[in-house]
Amino acid sequence: MIVEILLDATVRAGTPILFATLGAIINERAGIINLGIEGLMLIGALAGFTAAHLSGSLAVGVLAAFTAALMAGAIHGFITVQLRGNQIVSGLALTMFGIGITALFGRSMVGIRLDGFTRLAIPGLSELPIVGKAFFNQDPLIYLSFLLTVLIWVFFYRSRWGLALRSVGENPAAADTCGISVSLYRFCAVAVGSGIVGIGGAYLSLAYTPLWMENMSAGRGWIAVALVIFASWSSGRAMLGAYLFGGLTALQLRFQAMGTEISAHILQMLPYVFTIVVLVISTIRLEKGASQQPAGLGEAYDREDRK
Repeated sequence: MIVEILLDATVRAGTPILFATLGAIINERAGIINLGIEGLMLIGALAGFTAAHLSGSLAVGVLAAFTAALMAGAIHGFITVQLRGNQIVSGLALTMFGIGITALFGRSMVGIRLDGFTRLAIPGLSELPIVGKAFFNQDPLIYLSFLLTVLIWVFFYRSRWGLALRSVGENPAAADTCGISVSLYRFCAVAVGSGIVGIGGAYLSLAYTPLWMENMSAGRGWIAVALVIFASWSSGRAMLGAYLFGGLTALQLRFQAMGTEISAHILQMLPYVFTIVVLVISTIRLEKGASQQPAGLGEAYDREDRK
């Protein structure tokens, strides 16, 4: 019983991180670093909550979250792709922009609660022991995260558009020589990937805790940035990694509920301490050449510089 509860809590806590990581993977597979994940999650969370509150439709809220984050990500795409600006600086500015604008426009939403997404049980599968409730008796956004994980893998490795996108991230000059529009693929990857990150924010405000509070992403965007490297830019590994972090969050809450003598501050630090450990391990793997990092990641491309 306890294992089922913890596994269920793990999936729910890991889902917003999974959405954010999937979106970041799409960005980086195209060669663009996006450190604005935290800000995009907040923008998606507020846009989704506001739209759902005003329209009375959770589906409209999710669509609004995707659109708002996509538009914010498009700004990052324009700066880094069209203007060939510094990707690190632009991403950090996007995070600060997201934190500031959601704090400003979210004031009127503080204290409002919504009837969030409810669970939809899959007949038969939801009755399976241990894994039934965690994976087959969840809300629609969790099922969407399962579907996106598979679709992104299929897109990258079973479609010519995915191959073109990966080639843009690996060797943009070669891709350009083959007639692939580097700017178009990179811009679309940044925009769509940012929209998926926004859905992760919407999950926080419409399903996980259906209310709005300032800075409710609580650093999950930064965890997603680290998780992309840990997952070696693979959507399947991203799911495992997101649930690993979700499990730490679930254990933290479980320990607090049990009245443990361990300080609550130490328990709250666990996911972020683990993030540092993940970065150290990932850096070692990068130095040993064991990672699948896109060769052109972080490099601006200008056709005029092509040799």
